[in-house]
Amino acid sequence: MSESPSPPGALPGGRERGAGAGGKVLYGALDLGTNNCRLLIATPNGRGFRVVDAYSRIVRLGEGLSQTGRLSDAAMERALAALRVSAEKVRRRGVSRFKAIATQACRSALNGAEFIERVAAETGLRLEVISPKEEARLSVAGCANLLDRQSDAALVVDVGGGSTELSWVDLKAKGQGPGRPSILAWRSIPLGVVTLAEDFPEDPGASEAWFRRMVDCFRDRLADFRDADALRPAFDAGRAHIIGTSGAITSLAGLHLDLPRYDRSRVDGIWMTRAECEASAGRLIAMSLAERAAQPCIGPERADLVLAGAAILQAVQELWSCDRVRVADRGLREGLLLSMMSSRGRRRPSGRRRPAGGEG
Repeated sequence: MSESPSPPGALPGGRERGAGAGGKVLYGALDLGTNNCRLLIATPNGRGFRVVDAYSRIVRLGEGLSQTGRLSDAAMERALAALRVSAEKVRRRGVSRFKAIATQACRSALNGAEFIERVAAETGLRLEVISPKEEARLSVAGCANLLDRQSDAALVVDVGGGSTELSWVDLKAKGQGPGRPSILAWRSIPLGVVTLAEDFPEDPGASEAWFRRMVDCFRDRLADFRDADALRPAFDAGRAHIIGTSGAITSLAGLHLDLPRYDRSRVDGIWMTRAECEASAGRLIAMSLAERAAQPCIGPERADLVLAGAAILQAVQELWSCDRVRVADRGLREGLLLSMMSSRGRRRPSGRRRPAGGEG
């Protein structure tokens, strides 16, 4: 993966020049997905990092993409507005090392490359469109601290807006370090909360049947996958767990906890049983769109998408049976940051400027 100096204005000449405000070396990671634009700025802290600044906005870049094959003008404008805010934060903080990635919407859109060029011209941010495999790897890296090392296996489910990445982790494999889980197999399915919700417009008169159709659609796309079958005995014996990372899954957890407002410190890392996941989904199915929008952990921007995420999680649970799900309010951004910090630590010092777009 390429690693870029900060956008123009962040540091003189766009070079790595030591520290940001407060004397700390700052790293930045930006993830532009089909539904969200997310930025984290952090400084290394032991084996992890300390967050200095964060920004997240729902932009729905992939809205209508599954029907037209193109990013719409309105969607690109929403994304650009969020990217301008992100670029300004990176510049103002004096970030030393920075990576910006884009995922399924930009991968699949006919005008994705054109949009990437426009982003560079208007914001100074150079987005790299990563592969589904790299997306899955970074999601696992970002969630590594939540893996239950007493288990034999785990399945990391990263539900995005336009795709879902699934990674089967062998927790008993030899040679894996604390931050480098062994991924036995991975699968990317081009269905996420935005695409699934658009494929199955909500039917208020038949909510349970409508929800079941979404579950079956995703289940059918995953059912023939056999590359991870070596880990099935661990799931069947109750020695495995699922980690779910997405806004929809964290919303389910917030509803389960009946939080008066979303609180990451209470949601990130919480364990839910399969019955509790299904109970939260059942509560949402019984609500109208307006009632879901009024829920403090959902809101109007996710009200029409949260059940698509719940359907994806249920489909996975039906095919890979286990009773424990750990909710992760972390993922790609965190994986990006840890990857950058690790690679910089291994790299020899050099007085030469790093070429833009080189290997990371």
